[in-house]
Amino acid sequence: MQPQKNRIVYLSPARDDILSIAGYHLEKVGARSARQITEAIEKAVNRLADFPLMGQTHPDPVLAGNGFRKLVVSSPYVCVYKLVDSTVFIYRVVNGRMDYPRLLL
Repeated sequence: MQPQKNRIVYLSPARDDILSIAGYHLEKVGARSARQITEAIEKAVNRLADFPLMGQTHPDPVLAGNGFRKLVVSSPYVCVYKLVDSTVFIYRVVNGRMDYPRLLL
């Protein structure tokens, strides 16, 4: 018997983040790049359905204390998420080089 998959829920800011990332790639590099980065992000996030703890506990102590985890989905982009029961909530998908923890506090 297969273990039950966790549900993935993208919160609105995460959806907006992905659209912004795709738009940036579309403008700077082209449609193929936008499609590739979107697919890479979705593929990495979808793996959380089977392995919700594969992302590290977030290194920011405040975020870690609130249960946030971080997963590099396609360098330099990271997914910030939280596992609640059997649901993985995707809070943000951002460039890991920016000061993104303030977006979550």
